[in-house]
Amino acid sequence: MSISSINYASSVLGSQIRNINQQLTDLSTQLSTGKLSQNYSGMGTNEGFAIAGRAQLSNIAGYTDTITNVNVSINLANTALQSLTKIRSTVQTGSANTAQDLNVNGQTIAQNTAAAQFGSMVGVLNTQTGNRYLFSGTAVNTQSVADAGDIINGTTTQAGFKTVMAERQAADLGANGKGRLVQTQPTPSSIQVSEDVAGSPFGLKIKAVSSTLTGATVTGPSGSPVSFSVDLNGVNPNNGDKLSVQFTLPDGTTEQIDLTASTATPTPLGSFAIDASTPVNPNNTAANLNTALNTAITKLANTSLVAASAVVAGDNFFNTASSAIGAAKNNQATPAAPISGTTALSGTAPSDSISPGFSAGDTITVNGTTISFVASGATGNQLNVTDSIQTLLSKIDAITGTSKPSTVHGGSITINTDDAASLSISGSTPGATAALGALGFSSSPITAAQPPLRVGSSPASSATTLVNGSATTVKWYLGNDGPGSARSTAMARVDDSVSVQYGAQANEDAIRRQLQAIAVFGTFSTSPTGQYSGGQVSALSLRVTQALTQQPGQQRIEDIQTDIAMAQNTMKDASTRQTQAKAQLQTIIDQAESASPDQVASEILSLQNALQASYQVTSNLAQLSLVKFL
Repeated sequence: MSISSINYASSVLGSQIRNINQQLTDLSTQLSTGKLSQNYSGMGTNEGFAIAGRAQLSNIAGYTDTITNVNVSINLANTALQSLTKIRSTVQTGSANTAQDLNVNGQTIAQNTAAAQFGSMVGVLNTQTGNRYLFSGTAVNTQSVADAGDIINGTTTQAGFKTVMAERQAADLGANGKGRLVQTQPTPSSIQVSEDVAGSPFGLKIKAVSSTLTGATVTGPSGSPVSFSVDLNGVNPNNGDKLSVQFTLPDGTTEQIDLTASTATPTPLGSFAIDASTPVNPNNTAANLNTALNTAITKLANTSLVAASAVVAGDNFFNTASSAIGAAKNNQATPAAPISGTTALSGTAPSDSISPGFSAGDTITVNGTTISFVASGATGNQLNVTDSIQTLLSKIDAITGTSKPSTVHGGSITINTDDAASLSISGSTPGATAALGALGFSSSPITAAQPPLRVGSSPASSATTLVNGSATTVKWYLGNDGPGSARSTAMARVDDSVSVQYGAQANEDAIRRQLQAIAVFGTFSTSPTGQYSGGQVSALSLRVTQALTQQPGQQRIEDIQTDIAMAQNTMKDASTRQTQAKAQLQTIIDQAESASPDQVASEILSLQNALQASYQVTSNLAQLSLVKFL
């Protein structure tokens, strides 16, 4: 019988020793790396939780980077907006100063400061973070605002604001410097004042006339163009009797001329002399009234009107809220009163209504929405044919969503819109089309003139229309100007179900109004020695101060700051949640993948003892012989 030798490599004991060695190697790796395994197969059944947790950690890392980048943009935007509020405060303080000393350029120190602050404001609005312009909306690669010099002075091919303002002033003053008013004496005892053209957007508009002049007859304001007359009827007024005339200026403000009959010598300011000749001649009193009224109108035109004209020129150049303008016709017998907001949409002469008016069954379409006209009982998008023009305009405004209500003034209807490109009003029936024509809109569909608006003809002093000047005028805002919220022009997802909006545009109402007011104040200049120069600057300063004063219902720069601060707070909350989630996810991963140093050390010691015992047995077996076996 033969006995085979013991093969250690193939023995059960040798296999056990190799297994122990492999376990010791694995445990040593765990002890050095802190991980259960270097591959997924060795991690165990909980590795699925670790893989999902690691994916969530990766998402959180992406959100963290996004939050960091968005915070940089928001912090820069907030700094810029804070600078704008300081600029506003600086210019407003200067405009409220009563000092009106003019330099050789016909400007005050406050106006010079405003011109410098305008340049600063343009620089602030062109703030960038990286290659992204903060105030351009979605057009992040486009400069937000044109260069300050181009905006004010224009380029070689396009007019700047200075030119637009000069044209508007000439159109509002008229050739005679009296605010486009025509003053005559039809008879030796009477005076008549008339607007030069019906429906013109320029000049002074006669609003109301009142009189306590003894024996005098006052007619109007009425007619087209609007006029009023005063006839003393050969009677001298009494000392202290008064004539009052109210005018509406292009910026919507109202000013009143008061002229008092006086026997004092010399005649006091704001008065006219009662004839004291022998025998008394009331026609001389009428002539004195005519002269005093002419002087007062000329002063009003060359002070407050000039200031109002500058303000409106700013609106024509900067304001993106566009409008359609029509000159309405009424249905009254001559002399007819001017169309007003209370004028009815239909009626039989001589009622205060448009002609031709709307009839039951007529319809018009406003931006795709139909307005129907009914005899009575209107509901929803219906109007009674007896309703007023203002009711119609309010209904149109509700459909277009304009931020600036449409108006009726001096026979002129202005339909305002925030989005000129979308405005479309048309008559769906022949009667409705004719009625829209009576409202002064001869073309169909009615569309809005897009700013900037320019005086429509030359010479400007006799112009009667405003026209779209976009082809020949500098465009001050260069960023995105489409419809929708400015905030929505920049969005970021900062959590699985959380997004923030933090966009801004330089043409937002609060920013635009401030830029416009500062441009008007800093650009306007007058003759350093002119008779009315002080009055012009004083009237302008008052308007600029008011324009820079926050009004209820208007957007404020602080509102923009609040919006982006809310976005920042949302990101802060998301970041806090994510920090907590990271800790929890890391715990899950560690529990699934990490090896306990104490446990591994204990297992290594146990295996080392087992290995030593195995080696001892192996050594004994290796020395075994047949003799020893037997």
